[in-house]
Amino acid sequence: MARHFDNELRDLKFSLLAMAGQVEEMLTLTQEALMERSDAKARRVSELDKGVDELELRLDQACIDLLALRAPFASDLRLIASTLKIVPELERIGDHCTNIARRSLILNPLPLLDMGDSLRRLGEETLSMVRRAVDAFVNGDADMARAVIQDDDSVDSLYVAINRDLLRIMLNDPLSIERASHLIIVLKNWERIADQATNIAEEVLFIIGGVSVKHPYLQPPPENPTEP
Repeated sequence: MARHFDNELRDLKFSLLAMAGQVEEMLTLTQEALMERSDAKARRVSELDKGVDELELRLDQACIDLLALRAPFASDLRLIASTLKIVPELERIGDHCTNIARRSLILNPLPLLDMGDSLRRLGEETLSMVRRAVDAFVNGDADMARAVIQDDDSVDSLYVAINRDLLRIMLNDPLSIERASHLIIVLKNWERIADQATNIAEEVLFIIGGVSVKHPYLQPPPENPTEP
């Protein structure tokens, strides 16, 4: 019975990694569709989203079955509970990729706005966060998970800076408003993907240590605080 349960946990982890791999492929294609102005890659992103949705349903059911039939405890329970949280984060990343790809199809035939390399950097930094969050899960790497969480501030700062540049462009050139408006939606989706990567990294830390790192201001103070 124990061996069978171990096999089921292994299959659960492999399925989660398969879903993560498909989402990473969507992220790469999304970035390339924007940078290369490729309609074919943008359409491929939308095609892959169905497979991610199917994996979400399959993994949800697998977790429910393990909880109901195996009554896991300790680290096994944390793994299953965190999988139930990581799976929808991956599914949402897929949805955001699809949203960006749809905007890409609109933007590709239109003249480029002068954005420098900021949009490319935002996509690359966000993609890196997702990849490292998944790697932290695979390797049980708490330091990598913490680094992903810290990098969210960098992505947020870049997001704010690009938004500001787009608003300036629209004020100076009313003809750019349509293109800039679509790009603002693209930016928001990239920023949300970074948030999802942060959430995955937080779940990795929970799996490893059994302590939630969400909402630090709600965490209890140290037992022996240093006297002033």
